[in-house]
Amino acid sequence: MISEHRELEINGLTQFPTVLGGVVPVINLDGVKQGQIRLTGTVLADIFLGKIKRWNDPAIAGLNAGIDLPASNITVVHRADGSGTTFLFADYLSKVSPEWKEKVGADASVAWPVGTGGKGNEGVANFVKQIKNSIGYVEAAYVKQSKMNYVQLLNHDGAYVIPTEDGFKAAAANTQWDKAPGFYEILTNKPGQNSWPITGATFVLMHKSQVNPAQALAVLKFFEWAYASGDEMALELDYIPLPDSVVQLIENSWEANIKGKDGKAIFSVKH
Repeated sequence: MISEHRELEINGLTQFPTVLGGVVPVINLDGVKQGQIRLTGTVLADIFLGKIKRWNDPAIAGLNAGIDLPASNITVVHRADGSGTTFLFADYLSKVSPEWKEKVGADASVAWPVGTGGKGNEGVANFVKQIKNSIGYVEAAYVKQSKMNYVQLLNHDGAYVIPTEDGFKAAAANTQWDKAPGFYEILTNKPGQNSWPITGATFVLMHKSQVNPAQALAVLKFFEWAYASGDEMALELDYIPLPDSVVQLIENSWEANIKGKDGKAIFSVKH
């Protein structure tokens, strides 16, 4: 398997992150308040492996003393299409469950052991909202916008956390972007007392060698403006802006890596 950085090099590409977000397990369970159910990564993996089949399974009940869990079968809902959301979810499960890593692995599209597929975050969200006793996973933005019932997850440092902006920021806080080739850093299962365990960044891909430098510069100028002026819009859409220090690293990378056919830098960093 070719590494992410090597694949970029082979194809003459560079990449950079734009915003942060999270992937959230969501449920449809009567009588349960939002964020009341607790799950560990191992239990979550066993549900999506089809090993845990009922909501009152001892593995779930043991984490949720005092909650009246039904004996109903769990309906698993997953993405039917390939997606970064699925990659982050599967990557997290691979890190917390050796069995998941061996049998399913982490990719944008995987062979799901059980469940019903929905197209896009919207499709998964709609299925979970319609099907009683179901569980699925969606981007955090869909949870907030659709007022879906999410679960607490046990994070890397042993704390149960809910998906919040602070939790996504905490997961990214100690990321060494400057040491990650192509800014490629997977933010799942990161340390931190408040870290949300399924966090990730969205990325933009560009060719290092540009046939049309003027067009490439216009694209980079747009992202320069977005980093400088788009924080409020990102937050309104329930995504988290990158820290200024990371933005500076990104813009430096543009100057160093994205060039015209003459080898000259297309973008110049403002000092």
